[in-house]
Amino acid sequence: MGTTEEKNLTVEVLLVEDNPGDVRLMQEVFGKTNARVRIHVASDGVEAMAFLRQWGDYAACPRPDLILLDLNLPKMDGREVLALIKEDAGLKSIPTVVLTISDAKADIKKSYQLAANCYLTKPVQLDEFERLVTSINDFWLTKVKLPQRAQGDHA
Repeated sequence: MGTTEEKNLTVEVLLVEDNPGDVRLMQEVFGKTNARVRIHVASDGVEAMAFLRQWGDYAACPRPDLILLDLNLPKMDGREVLALIKEDAGLKSIPTVVLTISDAKADIKKSYQLAANCYLTKPVQLDEFERLVTSINDFWLTKVKLPQRAQGDHA
């Protein structure tokens, strides 16, 4: 990744997920379906906010083009993270997809009230999980026009 053109082709995805198995699966499926995707992982809500706000060890991290957010996280839950993202003028334009095991009506309603761009329930079956990740790639990273990163944003 040396030239500006190559960097612009890279799609930065922040995966906020505390389950190492789900992280590995996401990395594998995205690796097979879209070589341009670079996944960054935050394993709890506090780490996700540090990454997004480029605090401390995350000062040089890129601004993600897409956030995949689990709801049930340690330290700071995904609902709190979603609220903070959508309250922040510098972050709220980043599409945020809730990707969680919960199919509770209250979680779905709350996520949309907090301005989630999409709510997806993680399937339990491996092949269904792979199909879901492939469909996320097809829609969010192929068809959708994502906001361009500003000059000041790390790429």
